[in-house]
Amino acid sequence: MKLLAIAGSLREHSYNRQLAEAARAVVNERHPEVEFDLLVWDDVPLMNQDIEHPAPEAVTRVRDAVREADGIWLFSPEYNHAIPGPLKNLLDWLSRPVSATEAQVLGEKPFALAGASIGMSGAAHAQDQLVNMLSFLDAHVMNKPRLTIPHIATQADENGELRLEASAPYLEKQADAFIRFVEKEIS
Repeated sequence: MKLLAIAGSLREHSYNRQLAEAARAVVNERHPEVEFDLLVWDDVPLMNQDIEHPAPEAVTRVRDAVREADGIWLFSPEYNHAIPGPLKNLLDWLSRPVSATEAQVLGEKPFALAGASIGMSGAAHAQDQLVNMLSFLDAHVMNKPRLTIPHIATQADENGELRLEASAPYLEKQADAFIRFVEKEIS
């Protein structure tokens, strides 16, 4: 099985990128047979139909990574109670038909949603928007358990490094559930 994580923040050391890395560590420890990659997508341009065909190299690369994955685990922050703009842009590119003969790459793809925020929502508003969008695109979203971590800075040290003492059991629970969900979806 191959899982692909997408951190919804482009910031190199964002809490959600660190959360995705923590998930990779959990999966590697608990499920060593599962391959777990983190998508690099900071070079994806703004969606523009004028450059859609042929797709820019960065778009082709991320589409290929999504196509090859058995499941996608999204780790998204929340900006102003919404999906971050760069993540929405990425999903817009992924939602477009690849060619006249190939549909978009998100259809029927299993997804899990996790997120952390410095505020009290834990990125729950962004996750609700992601469920609506991904469902519209025919992705298969694992609705339970979702992971929302409010006040994430309280689980980081003075250098901004996540420690996840309080949230670690919930991350482990979601990892195990998502692997079972993907196994069921691909069988």
